Amino acid sequence: MKRRSAIKTFSTGVLGLYFSNFLQAGTFLESKHDVLNDGLFKPSWESFEQYEVPEWFRDAKFGIWAHWGSQCEPERGDWYARGMYQEGSDQYNYHNKKYGHPSEFGFKDVINEWKAEEWDPEALMDLYQKAGAQYFMALANHHDNLDLYNSIHQSWNSVNLGPKKDIMQGSTNAAKKRGLRFGASVHSAHARTWFETAQRSDKTGPKKGIPYDGNLRKGEGAGKWWSGMDPQELYAQDHELSENSKDDGMIHRQWHWDKESGVNVPDKEYCDTFYKRTKELIDNYEPDILYFDDTALPLWPISRVGLQTAADLYNKSIEKNGKVEAVINGKILDEQQQECLVWDIERGQSNKIEKEPWQTCTCIGSWHYDRRIYDNNGYKSAKTVIHMLADVVSKNGNLLLSIPLRGSGAIDDKARKVVEDIAEWMEVNSESLIGTRPWQVFGEGPAQLDAAPLSDQGFNEGKGKPFTAEDIRFTIKGQNLYAIFMGWPENNKIKIKSLGIDMPHERPDINNAILLGHDTPLKFKCDKEGFTVQLPENYPKNGIAYSVKLG
Repeated sequence: MKRRSAIKTFSTGVLGLYFSNFLQAGTFLESKHDVLNDGLFKPSWESFEQYEVPEWFRDAKFGIWAHWGSQCEPERGDWYARGMYQEGSDQYNYHNKKYGHPSEFGFKDVINEWKAEEWDPEALMDLYQKAGAQYFMALANHHDNLDLYNSIHQSWNSVNLGPKKDIMQGSTNAAKKRGLRFGASVHSAHARTWFETAQRSDKTGPKKGIPYDGNLRKGEGAGKWWSGMDPQELYAQDHELSENSKDDGMIHRQWHWDKESGVNVPDKEYCDTFYKRTKELIDNYEPDILYFDDTALPLWPISRVGLQTAADLYNKSIEKNGKVEAVINGKILDEQQQECLVWDIERGQSNKIEKEPWQTCTCIGSWHYDRRIYDNNGYKSAKTVIHMLADVVSKNGNLLLSIPLRGSGAIDDKARKVVEDIAEWMEVNSESLIGTRPWQVFGEGPAQLDAAPLSDQGFNEGKGKPFTAEDIRFTIKGQNLYAIFMGWPENNKIKIKSLGIDMPHERPDINNAILLGHDTPLKFKCDKEGFTVQLPENYPKNGIAYSVKLG
């Protein structure tokens, strides 16, 4: 059992808010779910403190994510289903031109347009595996509330509509066939407030005052393609708007579920339905990872469904594997919660070696496909990705990298080239990352002196100095220490100051130095100034990063 934090419970203020919401909003789950839970893990943070991150996740280091769904169909960037209802916004203007006015052609109709006709999970998984990914993450649903699996609790799903395909099943089959761990990302807890823009209407112009289709009801579908479907099951807008909802930035200030922020608190039915949908995902698709795009857990602390879902996943994993092999990713975690879940930092990195394993998630482009990024050559390069990966791994983290897919499900040629370049580097250097652990210090060099602080759930990516050949990141595996340097030095020599004789770190016994991809042992010397390695002059340069194995 790992040593626990001294912080065991939340402050009185948070607990007061917890029970205040329970009494005022009536959204707290009844105890029936607790009664059903007879496994080792109970739905409480105190019970989750016994959680240990599985070794496979500690070893994995690199995962690939297909953050792909119905919002990729317009190919106009992230949060399209919200932005298309924001009068005057880029996505609103684009939508009017491409599809028509959102009072007549809403997001439900975009779903109907989405066919995923070029989606080939087998070929994609071959590519991801070649790139060195140890796990794959698929989008189970986004804030647009469409389930990408066969759900009896959400009729708006990809089997009934749009592609008429079980995206989750195709993804998990292809991943597990290749020995990759499988994850599912769940974002739909916030659909109720995120979709509030769909309740609006234009303030100006010929459609002024005509409600957008987020106001539609089931009975209004007669003779239309969605006849028999209830738009409110998708949009979840049969409620009063959150405070100051027409301020488009308010959603970010109301992401945490508390009434004091003015957010419209979901009712018990909404919370219970979310639980049933997610429990169905766990039972039918058996993910190794659940990624929640939420503060801590979904709907916490106004409801216990997030706690119950976590307990269900951990207990099911024990039932299947004899021990907990499952991982849950959550954001903005306090000290106690970081021992219960795996902390996910969105588009950012920690600036130190973290006590517990963590993960950063990012994308080489936009979370949802944006054709403009492709046209403007805006993808992250393989060099940027590898530098990020080495930095994250040196600090006890994993990198989850989203590779954009077009609305059709195809990967475009430029995104494919990035993945292929990563694969070429990993073929030579993966042993310096996969299966490693942090050393006593994560690295050295000028970049760490200008590291940007984290903001909210992350978002410090790309705000520091770029890496150079002077920047080195360390990992260990067994008796070997790996030094990953982020460029080729001009004099063909690297000096590792952290291994100098007078440094306070416990120095490993070094009898051999090997440049991965080059079999001949390298010459080296050690003095007070550092550990200097002579690199081969004729080594083929990849222009990305290089790994020296010391042991």
